[in-house]
Parts: sequence; structure tokens; C-alpha cells
Amino acid sequence: MIWSLLAISCLHTTSPVTKPADSPPADTFRVAFGSCAHQNKDQPILETAASLSPDLFVWLGDNIYGDTDDMAVLQQKYDKLGAKPEFQRLWERTAVRAVWDDHDYGRNDAGKEYPHRLASEQIFLDFWQVPADADRRQHEGIYGAEVFTDGAHTVQLILLDTRSFRDPIAPKTRGYKNSYRPHDEPGAAFLGEAQWAWLAGVLQQPATIRIIATSNQFGHSYNGWESWTNFPFEQQRMVRLLREAGASATVFISGDVHWGEISRYTPDSGPPLYDVTSSGITQTWPSTEPNENRVGPVIRENNFGLIEIDWRARQMSLQLRTVENAVVSEHRVDFDALQIR
Repeated sequence: MIWSLLAISCLHTTSPVTKPADSPPADTFRVAFGSCAHQNKDQPILETAASLSPDLFVWLGDNIYGDTDDMAVLQQKYDKLGAKPEFQRLWERTAVRAVWDDHDYGRNDAGKEYPHRLASEQIFLDFWQVPADADRRQHEGIYGAEVFTDGAHTVQLILLDTRSFRDPIAPKTRGYKNSYRPHDEPGAAFLGEAQWAWLAGVLQQPATIRIIATSNQFGHSYNGWESWTNFPFEQQRMVRLLREAGASATVFISGDVHWGEISRYTPDSGPPLYDVTSSGITQTWPSTEPNENRVGPVIRENNFGLIEIDWRARQMSLQLRTVENAVVSEHRVDFDALQIR
């Protein structure tokens, strides 16, 4: 099955990809993804992901650990990632897309207050080879969308910017855990009005499946770290927007936390929203947080995510895999269960 790109917001200038013998069946579409990759460490998990010949690989942020106000240093760290043989092989074998999180944005937990965000944005867009005439370069922020189609089915990929327009997170007070608490009044921005308006338009485009890439988790329960749960009014705005647009069969993919999990968020009305969190390519965390929305196990070892869409069965397999390509978490969901009626 030959997939073509309809709505281009970032397109790589690589040569055509010749898929090897382990390509997925013709009636499937595979999206691999991951986050939290330190440029100073080997990244063998990229080799594993590339061996599956996904149709697409999405980097979900903390793609490097920049953490600097010096844009020359930030560029050098991107260059170190780009020079890795495993990164280059992934790039050669599949289409690659990216969003950013705080560490590749430039500062831990930073939002719109980061003083070098516009310079960092240009380095990001250049490194990921976003064309000069792409929509993603026509506005402030790195958000964008595109649609892949085989003529009978479409996959819309929505790439959100969770940094450029985000207001500061509310610090924790008594009764809350870790660093942050949810904002208790509307008004605090997560995406910003320009990005919300753009998203409303994007969701009007027809698609069989929609995959929303957000660096921070969307579907888990509050744990006191960065996530959509710290902006509950923005989280509910997303739910309303999807429902009003009739955006059925929407799945979120996220990173950031240094562990992997699949979450099922159940709105007050409408179908469940799944969020597959894959983190990290090189990074781990000594502990994990409870998650009332978790489906299956939490994964503490290095991992990458895979969504395999089976058009014939009208089903998606949501997976987390290890560097050995072991499937350590999997949840299957029928298209019909994700319809907005």
C-alpha cells in the first residue's frame, strides 16, 4: 500500500524509502514514537524502531537535553544527535516528525517566559528540515498538521506546541504533591488562542484516524508533575473541541515522564480518549506515579511506542516496546468504540 502526504506542514528532504522484508502488511499503518533522548548517550532503541519499518516516527520532545540560554550550545547538542548513526538510519528508513518539550525548548519546565524561544524555534525547525514554505514556518510556534492517505483511509497527524504559549504552572500548596497543582480558575493558557483557533480548523478536515502529538501527558490522572492536568480548563476545552468537531477515533501520544504507560481518559460524554506515553529513549526515572486511568502495566525501562492501525479489522493496537522489541504493554481498541455519536 502506498501512502501519500496530502497536507504538508513538514516534509523531509531524504531520498525515497525502500522498505525491507519486515515491512508491515499492506492493510496496516504503523506510527512509532518516543521521547527523552540524551544526545550524549547511545540510542539503540532507534535501531529497533527502524527495524519495524514504521510509516512514520514521531519525536515527542526532550529530543535533546539543551537546557541553555546559549543558542550555539543548543545547536551543538542538536548536531550531536544528528550525527548519531542510529538517528541517521531511522531518518533514512521512515518519515520523521517532531514536537518539542522543555529541555529541547531550552529550559526545564519553561513556557512562554523563556527569553530565547523564537531563536530556539528556528533551530528546531531547521534541524528537523521543515521546508521554508511549510505552514509550520508561517506562524509563531512549532505546531502543524498533515494527512497521510492511501486513497481509502486517512491518518491525520496533529503536532502541538505545549511550550511557546503556555502560562506558568501553579506551584503546589498544602494538600498537593510533587511540584505543581492544577489551576483552579479558567484563564491560564496551555496552547494559546492562536493555536486553539488553528486546531479548530484542522479538526474540520476529514480523517479516519487522528493522532495528536503532545509532549505532556493528556490522559493520565493528576500527579503533581507537568501535564494537561495542571490546566484542567484547557483539558476540558480540548474534549469539547473534539466533540464539537465530531473528531472520532482520536488518540493522543505523549512523552516527558521517563516511564511508559497507556492511559484511558473518560470524559463526561463521548468516547474514551487514549493517551500512549512513551518515555524515554535513553532516560529512566527511579519511581513512577499512580495513575487511575492506566490501562495495563507501567514501564520503567527504556521504551518506544507503536500504534498499528489495522484497516481490515477496523482496530488499533496501542503498544509499548523495549530495545529488544518485546511488547511490554498492549491495548487493542476498535474504531467503533471511539466514534463520537
